[in-house]
Amino acid sequence: MKLNEIRDNEGSSKPRMRVGRGIGSGKGKTGGRGVKGQKARTGVRIKGFEGGQMPLHRRLPKRGFTNIFRLDYNEINVGRIQKAIDEGKLQAGPITIETLVDCGLCTKARDGVKILGAGEITAKVEIEAALASKSAIAAIEAAGGSVKVLREPKVKAEKAA
Repeated sequence: MKLNEIRDNEGSSKPRMRVGRGIGSGKGKTGGRGVKGQKARTGVRIKGFEGGQMPLHRRLPKRGFTNIFRLDYNEINVGRIQKAIDEGKLQAGPITIETLVDCGLCTKARDGVKILGAGEITAKVEIEAALASKSAIAAIEAAGGSVKVLREPKVKAEKAA
Protein backbone atom coordinates (compact mmCIF):
# COMPACT_ATOMS: atom_id res chain seq x y z
CA MET A 1 0.00 0.00 0.00
CA LYS A 2 1.22 3.48 -0.86
CA LEU A 3 0.31 6.88 0.57
CA ASN A 4 -1.35 7.96 -2.66
CA GLU A 5 -3.60 4.87 -2.56
CA ILE A 6 -5.13 5.57 0.89
CA ARG A 7 -8.87 6.24 0.81
CA ASP A 8 -11.96 5.74 2.98
CA ASN A 9 -13.72 2.39 3.08
CA GLU A 10 -16.53 1.97 0.58
CA GLY A 11 -19.78 3.36 2.03
CA SER A 12 -18.14 4.99 5.06
CA SER A 13 -19.34 8.47 4.10
CA LYS A 14 -22.28 9.78 2.16
CA PRO A 15 -22.60 13.03 0.21
CA ARG A 16 -24.56 15.67 2.15
CA MET A 17 -28.25 16.12 1.35
CA ARG A 18 -28.98 19.45 -0.39
CA VAL A 19 -32.34 20.51 1.01
CA GLY A 20 -34.81 22.89 -0.60
CA ARG A 21 -33.74 22.20 -4.18
CA GLY A 22 -37.06 21.19 -5.76
CA ILE A 23 -39.77 18.61 -5.11
CA GLY A 24 -38.03 16.00 -7.25
CA SER A 25 -35.02 15.89 -4.89
CA GLY A 26 -37.06 14.38 -2.06
CA LYS A 27 -36.13 17.22 0.31
CA GLY A 28 -37.73 20.11 -1.54
CA LYS A 29 -40.43 22.63 -0.61
CA THR A 30 -40.23 22.60 3.22
CA GLY A 31 -36.71 21.21 3.33
CA GLY A 32 -37.46 18.47 5.88
CA ARG A 33 -38.76 20.94 8.49
CA GLY A 34 -42.44 20.01 8.32
CA VAL A 35 -44.76 22.97 7.76
CA LYS A 36 -45.32 26.45 9.18
CA GLY A 37 -44.85 27.80 12.65
CA GLN A 38 -41.95 28.87 14.81
CA LYS A 39 -40.14 25.52 14.66
CA ALA A 40 -40.06 25.66 10.87
CA ARG A 41 -38.10 28.93 10.99
CA THR A 42 -34.34 29.11 11.34
CA GLY A 43 -32.58 29.98 14.60
CA VAL A 44 -35.64 29.56 16.86
CA ARG A 45 -36.38 26.85 19.37
CA ILE A 46 -38.63 26.69 22.37
CA LYS A 47 -37.15 24.85 25.35
CA GLY A 48 -39.67 23.67 27.89
CA PHE A 49 -42.68 25.07 25.99
CA GLU A 50 -45.82 23.06 26.72
CA GLY A 51 -48.39 24.62 24.41
CA GLY A 52 -49.15 27.54 26.71
CA GLN A 53 -49.53 25.40 29.84
CA MET A 54 -47.25 26.44 32.72
CA PRO A 55 -43.97 24.57 32.04
CA LEU A 56 -42.80 21.87 34.44
CA HIS A 57 -39.68 23.79 35.47
CA ARG A 58 -41.90 26.69 36.60
CA ARG A 59 -44.52 24.48 38.32
CA LEU A 60 -42.03 22.78 40.63
CA PRO A 61 -40.85 24.60 43.77
CA LYS A 62 -37.37 26.05 44.04
CA ARG A 63 -35.15 24.45 46.64
CA GLY A 64 -31.79 25.13 48.29
CA PHE A 65 -29.20 27.78 47.60
CA THR A 66 -25.54 28.18 46.67
CA ASN A 67 -23.34 29.18 49.59
CA ILE A 68 -21.06 31.91 48.23
CA PHE A 69 -18.74 31.60 51.25
CA ARG A 70 -18.02 27.89 50.75
CA LEU A 71 -14.32 27.03 50.53
CA ASP A 72 -13.00 24.49 48.05
CA TYR A 73 -10.05 22.43 49.31
CA ASN A 74 -7.74 19.96 47.61
CA GLU A 75 -8.03 16.67 49.53
CA ILE A 76 -4.92 14.49 49.74
CA ASN A 77 -4.40 11.28 51.69
CA VAL A 78 -1.17 10.65 53.59
CA GLY A 79 -0.67 7.51 51.47
CA ARG A 80 -0.39 9.62 48.30
CA ILE A 81 2.14 11.91 49.97
CA GLN A 82 4.25 8.86 50.95
CA LYS A 83 3.99 7.46 47.39
CA ALA A 84 5.18 10.81 45.94
CA ILE A 85 8.14 10.82 48.35
CA ASP A 86 9.03 7.22 47.40
CA GLU A 87 8.89 8.11 43.68
CA GLY A 88 11.14 11.13 44.24
CA LYS A 89 8.52 13.70 43.18
CA LEU A 90 8.36 15.25 46.65
CA GLN A 91 11.07 16.04 49.19
CA ALA A 92 10.54 14.98 52.80
CA GLY A 93 11.16 18.56 54.00
CA PRO A 94 8.45 21.14 54.67
CA ILE A 95 5.41 20.53 52.43
CA THR A 96 3.05 23.37 51.48
CA ILE A 97 0.31 23.76 48.89
CA GLU A 98 2.87 25.27 46.48
CA THR A 99 5.14 22.20 46.69
CA LEU A 100 2.13 19.90 46.17
CA VAL A 101 1.13 21.82 43.02
CA ASP A 102 4.74 21.78 41.74
CA CYS A 103 5.06 17.99 42.16
CA GLY A 104 1.68 17.35 40.49
CA LEU A 105 -0.36 16.06 43.46
CA CYS A 106 -2.71 19.07 43.10
CA THR A 107 -3.65 20.74 39.83
CA LYS A 108 -4.18 24.20 41.35
CA ALA A 109 -4.03 25.79 44.80
CA ARG A 110 -7.77 26.54 45.31
CA ASP A 111 -8.45 27.52 48.96
CA GLY A 112 -5.71 25.30 50.35
CA VAL A 113 -5.24 21.62 51.07
CA LYS A 114 -6.90 19.21 53.49
CA ILE A 115 -4.82 16.21 54.60
CA LEU A 116 -6.78 12.99 55.10
CA GLY A 117 -5.66 9.86 56.93
CA ALA A 118 -6.08 7.02 54.39
CA GLY A 119 -2.90 5.03 53.72
CA GLU A 120 0.36 4.83 55.62
CA ILE A 121 3.19 7.30 55.98
CA THR A 122 6.70 6.44 57.13
CA ALA A 123 8.62 9.58 56.11
CA LYS A 124 9.28 12.33 58.66
CA VAL A 125 7.55 15.33 57.08
CA GLU A 126 6.53 18.83 58.10
CA ILE A 127 3.22 19.77 56.49
CA GLU A 128 1.49 23.14 56.34
CA ALA A 129 -2.17 22.61 55.43
CA ALA A 130 -5.41 24.55 55.67
CA LEU A 131 -7.06 21.59 57.42
CA ALA A 132 -6.12 18.07 58.52
CA SER A 133 -8.16 15.19 59.87
CA LYS A 134 -7.41 13.77 63.34
CA SER A 135 -6.32 10.44 61.83
CA ALA A 136 -3.94 12.21 59.41
CA ILE A 137 -2.35 14.24 62.22
CA ALA A 138 -1.96 11.07 64.31
CA ALA A 139 -0.35 9.15 61.42
CA ILE A 140 2.11 11.96 60.58
CA GLU A 141 3.09 12.52 64.22
CA ALA A 142 3.52 8.74 64.72
CA ALA A 143 6.04 8.81 61.84
CA GLY A 144 7.94 11.63 63.59
CA GLY A 145 6.59 14.50 61.50
CA SER A 146 4.50 17.53 62.33
CA VAL A 147 1.38 19.22 60.96
CA LYS A 148 0.73 22.96 61.06
CA VAL A 149 -2.99 23.66 60.56
CA LEU A 150 -3.49 27.13 59.04
CA ARG A 151 -7.28 27.37 59.53
CA GLU A 152 -9.08 26.42 62.69
CA PRO A 153 -11.77 23.82 62.02
CA LYS A 154 -15.32 24.91 62.82
CA VAL A 155 -16.56 23.76 66.20
CA LYS A 156 -20.26 23.02 66.34
CA ALA A 157 -21.97 25.21 68.94
CA GLU A 158 -23.77 23.28 71.65
CA LYS A 159 -27.44 23.98 72.07
CA ALA A 160 -28.30 26.08 75.09
CA ALA A 161 -30.52 24.26 77.56
